[in-house]
Amino acid sequence: MDNTLSLCCDLIRRASVTPEDRGCQALMMSRLEAIGFHCTPLRFGEVDNFWAVRGDSGPLLAFAGHTDVVPTGPESQWRTPPFEPTLVGDTLYGRGTADMKASLAAMVVACEEFVAAHPDHHGRIAFLITSDEEGPAVDGTVRVMEWLQQRDEKIDWCLVGEPSSSSALGDVIKNGRRGSLNARLTIKGMQGHIAYPHLADNPIHRAAPALAVLAAQEWDAGNSFFPPTSMQVSNINGGTGATNVIPGELEVVFNFRFSTEVTDVELRQRTEAILDAHQLDYSIEWNLSGQPFLTPSGELVDAAVQSIREVTGLESQLSTSGGTSDGRFIAPSGAQVVELGPINATIHKLNEEVHAPDLPRLTAIYRGILQRLLGPVHTN
Repeated sequence: MDNTLSLCCDLIRRASVTPEDRGCQALMMSRLEAIGFHCTPLRFGEVDNFWAVRGDSGPLLAFAGHTDVVPTGPESQWRTPPFEPTLVGDTLYGRGTADMKASLAAMVVACEEFVAAHPDHHGRIAFLITSDEEGPAVDGTVRVMEWLQQRDEKIDWCLVGEPSSSSALGDVIKNGRRGSLNARLTIKGMQGHIAYPHLADNPIHRAAPALAVLAAQEWDAGNSFFPPTSMQVSNINGGTGATNVIPGELEVVFNFRFSTEVTDVELRQRTEAILDAHQLDYSIEWNLSGQPFLTPSGELVDAAVQSIREVTGLESQLSTSGGTSDGRFIAPSGAQVVELGPINATIHKLNEEVHAPDLPRLTAIYRGILQRLLGPVHTN
């Protein structure tokens, strides 16, 4: 069995449903220590993380990822047991195959192969691994980054192994992500009998025009890297369940996925101005999940594009679409950050899968990036 496929299967067998790690990190650290990495386990709260580094000086390329996976859902609806990696033809089934144990395995094996070929490589290689990416993301990467900052440790390039590919391995590289701003809006009214509306104040009726304006608002036009900012309502709750009672309160939950053309402060101010203009009695709670970030063409992007072309023959598309990732905690440090991993069509779904022949190719892509950034300098 291919080395990457074998390690991926070993990781899948560990039922590391967030925030559990179930020994995945210990397995990775044992492989890394065997090739000269110094590994530091970092447990914050109930979350296991680790930082591993090889080399003493020079620019630092960090591989970042997570060992935790989302819950399986009804196991009876899986074709195969979710934590028993099963190869059917060229398809490997199991929870975490694509998100993101295939990438973790490819990272480790790529480093093993690169170090074997270049034991005295230029610069430093590091791993930043957490078991809190699929959960609250409070005691994971964000805490490790704080720990690194306290030690004046700077990441120059960071390759996050999130499943970025759309229909073929390497067809998409995520070189940025939109920001995410959440809001929980409570609109107050007065409860009463539905037959006597003049004796009550219906918060649903009051809120509807304001919500229509918010939904129709153009927040920005986007730019060459980001689509326009999007506002979407995810939950509306109001009423007692009875048909003859006007509710006294309405709760609306919504989210902004925003570009670099607008700030979270501007979004808050413009939203509250619209609510104030409609003379609503309201309170609002804001939660910023992450700022937008972008890594334009440069050393890391170029190394990824060239390595993908060499291994697959594809010309990769740079994209900032999709949800958030832990890259949002790493990019503010000044690091160049890209996300590159397998096809994401089945992530978080029943019967999650990965194309098994893509695993050694992903390893080769990662190894090519190492070669271009930290390998011997080639001269003509």
